[in-house]
Amino acid sequence: MEQAVHDPHQFNRRGVLFVLSSPSGAGKSTIARKLLADEPDLDMSVSATTRPIRPGERDGVDYHFVSLDQFRQMAANHEFLEWAHVFGHRYGTPRAQVEALLAAGKDVLFDIDWQGAQQLFQIAGGDVVRVFILPPSMEELHERLIRRATDSDDVINARMQRAASEVSHWDGYDYVLVNDDVEQCIAGVKTILAAERLKRSRQTGLIGFIRKLLK
Repeated sequence: MEQAVHDPHQFNRRGVLFVLSSPSGAGKSTIARKLLADEPDLDMSVSATTRPIRPGERDGVDYHFVSLDQFRQMAANHEFLEWAHVFGHRYGTPRAQVEALLAAGKDVLFDIDWQGAQQLFQIAGGDVVRVFILPPSMEELHERLIRRATDSDDVINARMQRAASEVSHWDGYDYVLVNDDVEQCIAGVKTILAAERLKRSRQTGLIGFIRKLLK
């Protein structure tokens, strides 16, 4: 995954595969929307899922909605960079879409859980940057899920149980931020993305630039 993204000095860099993970309700979706609105060189990886489409969602925009048989066939054909079971449904990242975005000079944003982040890192290694968003407390997380008013009590309880498991994998990430102030958290995520874009290991055109500089 070494497709070029242009920088102001006119030499290329490797694209960043930027992973955001958090327990449900910790603010990840809000942060992702703001990033996508403010970062023109960042585009979203749209996952495939077997879960039913919800009111207001659009196929191909929010998710690629597929049947279980379709999903299994895609997995058998190695069409996913990663996939996982979440709350009784399957979610996966289509490989072709990510490669097309990188080829177009985009960094790619992933909204995936710790299992997906681990699989993606095993495949793409140094191109992957993993950021985990923590809630300020589990009590606040529970209140946010209640205020969201999209889930039954049983689903909220299941999400809280899963949240504890997800938080336990915090040390599998490169960066960990606490979302007790969403604007500050967004600023922190933007700082991480900017710094990762500037890493020497991603500046694939730097050697040529240095050679010209020293002539």
